[in-house]
Amino acid sequence: MASPTVAAVTPAEPPTPHVEPEDASLVLRSQGGDLAAFDLLIRRHQERVYATVYHMTANHEDAADITQETFIKAYNALPGFKGEAGFFTWIYRIAVNRTLNFLKQRRNRTPHLSLNDIDFNAEHDPDLVALTSENTPRRDLNLTELQERLNTALMKLSESHRMVVVLHDIQGVPHEEIARIMDCNTGTVRSRLFYARQQLQGLLSDYLK
Repeated sequence: MASPTVAAVTPAEPPTPHVEPEDASLVLRSQGGDLAAFDLLIRRHQERVYATVYHMTANHEDAADITQETFIKAYNALPGFKGEAGFFTWIYRIAVNRTLNFLKQRRNRTPHLSLNDIDFNAEHDPDLVALTSENTPRRDLNLTELQERLNTALMKLSESHRMVVVLHDIQGVPHEEIARIMDCNTGTVRSRLFYARQQLQGLLSDYLK
């Protein structure tokens, strides 16, 4: 009796993993009029841009307005974007400049601190929270009270010192990237960050005892 023939089984190819397009590719498509590509750039970066602006202004409505203005300006300026810096750096530079201009306009008015409007991302700020809670027995502080103290302390820093704390300690942006965003050298960034942390420790000394 002849042996039965067994058909060869070709193993199924594994599914191709979904790979998100790079920013540079999306920028080129956006410059060609692809609105969906620019929408993806917005969704990719808007949360971090918004968080940065919020920690500079301490007001959710102002942060939302400035974030929207940032991306509108970016879209209008996109034809002139040459790609010398990454899109991330470019969009952050626009957001930083618009935020600083807004703060200058607000400087002579009574600061509008939304201290009762607690940052819903507060638990995602580990570096700054650690700075104020390390080596202190007062770890049972109510999150609301702690966030109010942090907001108040941040708003007492100069704008340039506040910005480096927000970008580095809260957003996790490297020193070199901050230097490109703020158009200064890395030594200046490190110096500002050092003095800003010293000021925060002094402002929050009651919670460091």
